[in-house]
Amino acid sequence: MNAPEPVVCTRCGRSRTADDDPATALAWVSTREQGALRWLCPDCARQHVRDIEGKLPDEYW
Repeated sequence: MNAPEPVVCTRCGRSRTADDDPATALAWVSTREQGALRWLCPDCARQHVRDIEGKLPDEYW
């Protein structure tokens, strides 16, 4: 049986560990890009969401 691959943020390199608070562990975001699984830590996910919101047209709001 293979061990699961470690979860590492693709933006900052932070690793998710078994010692993380369960709520923090659940805040990690996974995406699939070109078939590859990528992870964002809670801090980078929060920053990424703000970047996306900033690019939305005024009509959206």
